[in-house]
Amino acid sequence: MSVFFKFLKNIVPLGLGLYLVYYSFANTSEADRQQIIASIKQADLRFVFLSLVFGAFSHLSRAFRWNYLLSPLGYRPSFVMRVLTVMISYFSNLGIPRSGEILRATALATYANVPFEKSFGTIVTERIIDLILLLLLIGLGFVVQRELLFDIIGNPTINKATLFWMLLAAGFFALLIKQLRRSRHPLALKAVGFFTGLWQGMLSIGQLEKKVLFIVHTLFIWLMYLMMFWAVTFALPETNGLSFSAIIPAFVAGGFAMTATNGGIGLYPIAVAAVLQAFAVSYPQALAFGWLMWTAQTVMVVIFGSISFLLLPVLSKK
Repeated sequence: MSVFFKFLKNIVPLGLGLYLVYYSFANTSEADRQQIIASIKQADLRFVFLSLVFGAFSHLSRAFRWNYLLSPLGYRPSFVMRVLTVMISYFSNLGIPRSGEILRATALATYANVPFEKSFGTIVTERIIDLILLLLLIGLGFVVQRELLFDIIGNPTINKATLFWMLLAAGFFALLIKQLRRSRHPLALKAVGFFTGLWQGMLSIGQLEKKVLFIVHTLFIWLMYLMMFWAVTFALPETNGLSFSAIIPAFVAGGFAMTATNGGIGLYPIAVAAVLQAFAVSYPQALAFGWLMWTAQTVMVVIFGSISFLLLPVLSKK
């Protein structure tokens, strides 16, 4: 049964994304589709390329920042190794959501001899920090265009039953760890060792030797994300010159879409277009922008992720 639910967890977002691709196609007229295709063909690719450059900078900065978390644990894999593992994690997430984090830690354990649980702990810490930055941007988005974003994503409410079960599961997990630590069984010792390493990896942020540089890289990564989005607005005449109040909520809507389906497939262009329509951008042009933005970044991840898969075993001679 657990295998079945795991299968559903992985296949449902992909199926939803593919359905939304069909939905986007079915809900545009033939004239609109021709306009979307024509807009993409006429796009100024110089700005699309500039967006990819910003994206590449964000990936490189992420790999560089990761070293600040690994160093306190006594591990210093090469910069190239860290870049390759970061890229395969993005590539993996296109197929199976959230699988990239596990694959990233597995690759580092395989090719750089960094214990899985410790590297995975640092990745969890990274995700928590990135979540904080995303929430800050979401907060900024709601300050700029609160009613617009609520119209697009709905008015979210807290499910009390879900919250109860989450707290219950957390309590059960804490009790389980406590019992495992008392046990001398070999499997219990292995489990305790794993969770201890995971916890050490997460706590590595408290042992940072270069805290200021870590913060600088964190801010730089998210600045590059915004610049990626901003650069593509200049590729189409209809989106050229969009104001800050339009870019932030569109970026936030795209961020929500990226987490809902595999790499935002299908949903990303629709979510971004829904925001841009409110700023006097016609739906076909707004959809063209969304598809242009999503396609460029996805192609970059696929190309460099594939290359990284091939280079990792070659460089590590494994």
